[in-house]
Amino acid sequence: MRDQWKQQLTKCFSKSSRTNLWQLIEITIKSDNFAFKLSVGRNMSINIGDIRNDFPILGKEVYGKPLVYLDNAATTQKPACVVETICKNYYNANANIHRGVHFLSQIATEAHEAARETVRSFIGAHSTNEIIFTRGTTEAINLVASSFGKSQCKEGDEIIITQMEHHSNIVPWQILREDKKIVLKVIPFNEKGILCVDQLTDLISEKTKLISVCHVSNALGTINPIKKIIEIAHQHNIPVLIDGAQSIPHIPVNVTELGADFYVFSGHKIYGPTGIGVLYGKEEWLEKLPPYQGGGEMIKKVTIEKTTYNELPFKFEAGTPDYIGSTALAEALKYVSAIGMEEIACHEQSLLNYAMEQMKTIDGMRFIGESPERGGLISFLVGDIHPYDMGSILDKLGIAVRTGHHCAEPVMDAMGIEGTVRASFAIYNTKEEIDILVRGIERAAKMFRR
Repeated sequence: MRDQWKQQLTKCFSKSSRTNLWQLIEITIKSDNFAFKLSVGRNMSINIGDIRNDFPILGKEVYGKPLVYLDNAATTQKPACVVETICKNYYNANANIHRGVHFLSQIATEAHEAARETVRSFIGAHSTNEIIFTRGTTEAINLVASSFGKSQCKEGDEIIITQMEHHSNIVPWQILREDKKIVLKVIPFNEKGILCVDQLTDLISEKTKLISVCHVSNALGTINPIKKIIEIAHQHNIPVLIDGAQSIPHIPVNVTELGADFYVFSGHKIYGPTGIGVLYGKEEWLEKLPPYQGGGEMIKKVTIEKTTYNELPFKFEAGTPDYIGSTALAEALKYVSAIGMEEIACHEQSLLNYAMEQMKTIDGMRFIGESPERGGLISFLVGDIHPYDMGSILDKLGIAVRTGHHCAEPVMDAMGIEGTVRASFAIYNTKEEIDILVRGIERAAKMFRR
């Protein structure tokens, strides 16, 4: 058994993740948004070179230049173990899961439900009944907006969001506003991109039904004080949905400790495949809400006259379950867990601090979002250079960044700009890549100053 465990560890976890656990010093790091213990010792440092070897695409050249991938807030690259899991399952255990009596179906079903347990454990949920597989963060928010709105909202009721939300956490509530005539209220942010949480209490009324807020802004990098927001909301018996698309890949998250009623995220942003995501919902809330879609997995019995819905979590998983996606997502979560979310957070924070110090030296540099509590991304402008122009020049140098409004147009409107250039970091990024980015920005700036 010990040898089997060791073989599995070696196969699934990068060499960088396997450390000796003696002579450790525990440092407790706390903020309003997360808390964790970081074990630091003689042999605890991660090896970024080994981690990079787990991602074959990082050896790719773009226009004859080594790829510098800094678009991780859009999607992360995938380690070999995730891709291999997809291939392995298609080759060896491809079947429609649940209710199948044959061997392959049973094997695939067990793997799918084991993946649900992996997700539950990763985010600290109480039960697998609270883990709903979706196609991503967007569908998860739409699910809650549709089901919650249908059953819990009436004309004149209020939903509170923030000014810094991704469109996916704005549009579903606007659709609900059109359908149910609800009122949408907005928490603003200040000139530094810090959420004005002190205004939340004034926005809350007896008609407030739900608060929906991002954990980390994809456009500003701001880490919002969601624990405080949840505490305020719960004082008024208001549930809270947290968009964790930009937090789950980068910082430790425990939904139980946070007290979140709903928490959503996407697989592809945490080194998993596209097309799979997660809705966590407290069991008592999921029991109250009606199904989102009809057909397939979400039924218990169907007659022409009436349908009886399945129990949790299957009530919200219509159609053929994405067994390939769920198992690949589980593999990605095992991968980052082996490295350690605490170590990932520290590494990315180090990259962020280094990048900001280096970029400050560039003439005309302007950071968009300067919250002291921020995730591993930087939105910026240089002089009057259009973000698209800057991004295009960087691309020719092999540097992948994101340009535009980042599906957060209200943020850009508030800042009085059309868009930004965004560099975002992951566990496999290095300070050497940041140096390349800085030189690329300087080169582009010189071109436009001529």
